[in-house]
Amino acid sequence: MKNQNPSQTIVNETHLAMRVSVISVIVNLVLSAFKLLAGIFANSGAMISDAVHSASDVFSTFIVMIGVTISGKKADKEHPYGHERMECVAAIVLAVILFATGLGIGWSGIQKIFFVNSDSLEVPGMLALIAALVSIVTKEWMYWFTKFTADKIRSDALRADAWHHRSDALSSIGALIGIGGARLGFPVLDPIASVVICLFILKAAIDVFRDAVDKMVDKSCDEKTMEEMRQVICKQDGVLGISSLQTRMFGSRIYVDAEIEADGSLTLVQAHDIAEEVHQSIEDSFQDVKHCMVHVNPVHNV
Repeated sequence: MKNQNPSQTIVNETHLAMRVSVISVIVNLVLSAFKLLAGIFANSGAMISDAVHSASDVFSTFIVMIGVTISGKKADKEHPYGHERMECVAAIVLAVILFATGLGIGWSGIQKIFFVNSDSLEVPGMLALIAALVSIVTKEWMYWFTKFTADKIRSDALRADAWHHRSDALSSIGALIGIGGARLGFPVLDPIASVVICLFILKAAIDVFRDAVDKMVDKSCDEKTMEEMRQVICKQDGVLGISSLQTRMFGSRIYVDAEIEADGSLTLVQAHDIAEEVHQSIEDSFQDVKHCMVHVNPVHNV
């Protein structure tokens, strides 16, 4: 059963998302400054590039904060169904940024492989190696921390931001391999790792983009959820069958339209009570459902 009304749930989820976003901004600012200084003092171009990548996460997190704030607003006269789709817009923007970041990393790696003389590359210092290790651990922790919250409140924008943290961790792994390889006499490992990392980042961006677009165009729920809804409806007293069951994703929420069958000899009040039971049972049984509309079709000669 639901313990609080939908409006309060949205407020709590927005507050939690903002808290995670603020932590993300602080961590990224500190980490970016540390990696930039390490890159400068340890003479590592890879670490300086990685610092810039981390700094871009601050911008992406601000987009998440804007998207979550707007999507958490209550329904109004101009937007009677709420603002949840704004979070999908934020997720799409982040996916584009993630995609562009991946292309940038990949293109940089390709240029170094084919157009830069490896003998001209300077060997980075130990501080750059340490900075890469710190970045990997920190960003991987930020990925799981943000993803856990995103799954808890079903936030696409926050989930996209989590993948941005993962992309930064992968970028730092590439930097670690490159720096370590350079120190061992194999500088070409850096650009090769960058190209491999690029492919992972591009796939993550495409997945985030596809999921957000699906929720923008009223895609239905998965069949497993639909079947569970049918079972819940059929268990309600007075329901003789289901004429139609349709669902649509509205941002991270679900709208349900159900046509049920009931005894045609029932009074209007009795039919309404059955519909209300179905309505309430669906909203209580499925946390993501924002609203369930029920229509009753009469069945005669029962």
